[in-house]
Amino acid sequence: MSGRRRPQQSRRGERGVALITAVLMVALATILAVNVGFQGFLDQRRTGNLFALDQGYEVALGGEAWAADFLRKDLQDSKTDHLGETWARPLPPLPLDDGGTIEGRLEDMQGRFNLNNLIHADGTPNPAAIQQLERILTMLELEPSWATTMADWIDQDVQPGFPDGAEDSVYSGQDPPHLAANMPITRASELLVLPGFGADRYQRLKPFVTALPVGTKLNVCTAPGIVLDALSADSREFSLNPDDLAKRRSDACFPTLEELRAALGATAYSEVEDSLTESSNYFRASVWVTIGTTQFTLYSLLARGGNGLVRPALRSFGSE
Repeated sequence: MSGRRRPQQSRRGERGVALITAVLMVALATILAVNVGFQGFLDQRRTGNLFALDQGYEVALGGEAWAADFLRKDLQDSKTDHLGETWARPLPPLPLDDGGTIEGRLEDMQGRFNLNNLIHADGTPNPAAIQQLERILTMLELEPSWATTMADWIDQDVQPGFPDGAEDSVYSGQDPPHLAANMPITRASELLVLPGFGADRYQRLKPFVTALPVGTKLNVCTAPGIVLDALSADSREFSLNPDDLAKRRSDACFPTLEELRAALGATAYSEVEDSLTESSNYFRASVWVTIGTTQFTLYSLLARGGNGLVRPALRSFGSE
């Protein structure tokens, strides 16, 4: 009897092994199918995102060209640049033919304090500009000593300014160690390299500073009240309520050079006269393109020549 049961038990064992093998094969096939499908989905999304980024880049360049054309026509219509002109109005979201939107704005970078003016054209420190930045920092409730530290970062000498300067001996002790730039900067964000300056101070100061060629003049028609106040320690304040200041600038330049002369006084005005203007050559175009779930951002520093030619001097993508 027992001899007859063995073949039957063996067949049951074989069927069990075959069943387990079949289940494993089905499971493996399912895993492979899911993996292939998931990878295909990722490849499709990746391709779609890359295509949207490429498309966004091209559309953003079109927005940049549009902004340049605005600035070219503006120079033909007016020799003064103020916040009541067409270029200063933000471009609201506009639909694209293939879906998505584009929006943007132009900002006058000469309405901000130029950090590169902390030095003269020959690379030596500019005491008057350093004092102006000290006053801006003080009005923003920041330590004025950062003005000397920033001047040391871009001046050509290796001697720390007294008493708050910082040269190679300070930066070589940082992690990672490096040297001072000793040359003009290209972005205001280089303030973040100053030891201990930090993101909080930078965010507070950022709306009032820029990085333009050494000697670029300040446009008094678009400069914030704080920047105007910093021109002289004895100036009459222009830091009005933002709404009031916007009203005064809604259709004309305020203050004009003559109004500023009256506010500062003849002596104080003569000390800063050569650094002031009522027109601008440097503007920043910010363009945002949204296609589906993808957003492409272009920041472009546009330089406008006296002949009306506008060219991009600096571009950055995603961050300023």
